[in-house]
Amino acid sequence: MSQRLESILARAVPRVCSAAVALIAVDGRVAAAAAAGELVRYAGADGALAVERPPARHDSIFDLASITKLFTTVVLLSLAEEGRIGLDEPVVSWIPGAAGRDRRITPRRLLTHTAGLVPTRRIDLELPGADPAERMAVMLTTPVTHPVGGPYLYSDVGMVMAGRLAELAGGAPLDALVRSRVTGVLGLADTGYRPHAPARIAATEWKPERRGPGCVRGEVHDETAYALGGVAGHAGVFATAGDLLAFGETLRLGGGPVLRPESVAEMARDQGAEGAAFRHGLGVRIGDPAIVGPLSASSGAYGHSGFTGTSLVIDPARRLTVVLLTNAVHPVRGRDGIRGLRHAVAAEALSLRDGG
Repeated sequence: MSQRLESILARAVPRVCSAAVALIAVDGRVAAAAAAGELVRYAGADGALAVERPPARHDSIFDLASITKLFTTVVLLSLAEEGRIGLDEPVVSWIPGAAGRDRRITPRRLLTHTAGLVPTRRIDLELPGADPAERMAVMLTTPVTHPVGGPYLYSDVGMVMAGRLAELAGGAPLDALVRSRVTGVLGLADTGYRPHAPARIAATEWKPERRGPGCVRGEVHDETAYALGGVAGHAGVFATAGDLLAFGETLRLGGGPVLRPESVAEMARDQGAEGAAFRHGLGVRIGDPAIVGPLSASSGAYGHSGFTGTSLVIDPARRLTVVLLTNAVHPVRGRDGIRGLRHAVAAEALSLRDGG
């Protein structure tokens, strides 16, 4: 069965991405696994090949980009379970100057992207000489500029606020909370912010204006997360496919030991956000056509994608978890084909579930 998945990845490499790793679990068992390509293929944006081009392996580490939002959500929900924070209390109760002091902004609205906040804010450009703490303070004061409560407006700014709320409610930095409440509990040794195994990490984009010569490798690709010191609620987590699969399986099976089943059910419940091409739970997209492909007929397939070319799909009805990790932004962003690759992997998962 892995041969078909290997063929899917081989057809995408290096046209769509230089490296790809995929895992498909059916009923909790790995039904197919594949790795293809090179962790570093290019030396720069002109397409010149790197001198050293290490192969992608099953244990290679990728920048998850916005899949980080799921880890932030799980941390916040675990804090809500303990009564440390309420999902419907005003954010200004914790951060007095947040979001223009609008008391309608709640953690729930941050997690559903209905807080009326702008999609992003380039604080690295606004505050070129500031430190991460100064930049965070400015980020948190981003005013509400769109209707609160909807329609849906995807906002990294909102998820940065969500991460900061977790820190205040949890009494620790976000990376420490992710470690103590998620990755440490589940034994995900290769998952976290600011990774320490550079030889196993897939390169991302060529950004000489910010990072020096060569393509970014081992540092978060997202500009805002990088400006905040590499740790933020919307981006910054790195992981292997195996670790991300274990995380996804934890959610599919009800959350234990990191969350209660009722918290996972609320996370995966349609929260009623209008105006998106999918339904939205808490921090997760339900039936997002960009990642679920032929699984869209399922009423409850949910997950998230990442700008770097990553995706996690959890389909409780079909007892499937599907992981695809790539570096589709290497050496430049805007390459075609990642949506088709995600759909092909989802189609293979469906075939395996149906006994094909």
